[in-house]
Amino acid sequence: MMEQISQLVETLKTGTGLWNPLIWIVAIVIAFLIVYIIRSFGNKGYKKGTEQTKAFLSGNPEYDKEKMHVKSSNIYWGFLESLKWVYVALDKMHTGNVSDYVLWFVVIMGVFFIIMGVL
Repeated sequence: MMEQISQLVETLKTGTGLWNPLIWIVAIVIAFLIVYIIRSFGNKGYKKGTEQTKAFLSGNPEYDKEKMHVKSSNIYWGFLESLKWVYVALDKMHTGNVSDYVLWFVVIMGVFFIIMGVL
């Protein structure tokens, strides 16, 4: 039995590592079993669509989300203020249309490939 296992392991041994699909399948199955066992220890009293599904806010009740939300403009004020010229330029280019972004991507990649081809 051990000889068969050692032959199985040696079948696809390379200079940089080991690739044997059977070993990987067994490892994945064992990992899923471990995850399933850990998950089975969870709380059985969970009920979807009740108070349990609300976000935990350090014990504080949730009220108007606009008043509770900390806006990024407050957090990153200095960063935004110092790079305002960049954001104004980007805001003018921003259309919200995905095809515009794909066009920009293709143009920039084309320029990149031309530069790499010349170098």
